[in-house]
Amino acid sequence: MKLSVALAVLASALAEAHYTFPAIGNSANWQYVRTTSNYNSNGPVTDVNSEAIRCYERNPGTGAPGIYSVSAGQTIGYKSNNGVSHPGPMSFYIAKVPAGQTAATWDGKGAVWTKIYQEMPTFGSGGMSWASLGMGSVPVTIPRCLQNGDYLLRAEHIALHGAGSIGGAQFYLSCAQINVTGGTGTWNPQHKVAFPGAYSPTDPGILMKIYWPVPTSYTPPGPPAETC
Repeated sequence: MKLSVALAVLASALAEAHYTFPAIGNSANWQYVRTTSNYNSNGPVTDVNSEAIRCYERNPGTGAPGIYSVSAGQTIGYKSNNGVSHPGPMSFYIAKVPAGQTAATWDGKGAVWTKIYQEMPTFGSGGMSWASLGMGSVPVTIPRCLQNGDYLLRAEHIALHGAGSIGGAQFYLSCAQINVTGGTGTWNPQHKVAFPGAYSPTDPGILMKIYWPVPTSYTPPGPPAETC
């Protein structure tokens, strides 16, 4: 009995140390964000070559109930249910929904994703520091130059505390369904990637030791962030 109670407490503690990204703005969880496989467990994706690395959907092909309206140039918050509780970089990708589909129906496959934000650390005697650590909502600015229409907005946080071995980095991610209005329409991204495909398990920003030797630089995986 004591062992089962101890295991239950441990499982609860581990779940609380992990997190999901279930909402944007002030919306309800999973209203505009596709329900992820870790919606209960809060556990991460660890295989960058799996289909889960795209949107981590619990039921692939099933969209969220709604599509969130946002103005180009607007900054919105992408909520973490337990706060970002591990050290590592936050990034955001966006993909334009093709004609004939909606943000609620499109699967996001192919080289269609553009990085629009990449967090970089600061360095000190104690190693790398990340501004996103502890945040309950991470802000992202929707590029002002986007074409109007539906998009998938992909939030990704890479937890690096166990990244010293292959498969040790933890990816916490989800995809929100948005509709953009008021854009200038001049968006012409130069670096589009696919998920899976954008990352390798041996990329220096995924396979690294963050405690010793103390790092003095960080190379993020994937393409550079693009702006208007």
